[in-house]
Amino acid sequence: MIVFGTRSYLHNLAMVVLVCGRCRNSAAHAVRRRVVKFTLFFIPLFPVSSKYTTQCTSCGAQSKLTKEQADQLQSPVPQTAVPQP
Repeated sequence: MIVFGTRSYLHNLAMVVLVCGRCRNSAAHAVRRRVVKFTLFFIPLFPVSSKYTTQCTSCGAQSKLTKEQADQLQSPVPQTAVPQP
């Protein structure tokens, strides 16, 4: 008998402050990645799919993101170089 299936993993990537599209409040949003992996005998082998979302901490509304949008939200704001005299 071969036992196979899938398992879902949820990774919190970042917490960012955004204006919510539902409640219109400026609140913290959790940027998350959900990865579904194929399992064989309850051992995760390889990822099947990956999805990115944000969730408002104020009202709980979720919205989908692309990988590029999630990467952009995770990256720190670039610092401008100040010339030294």
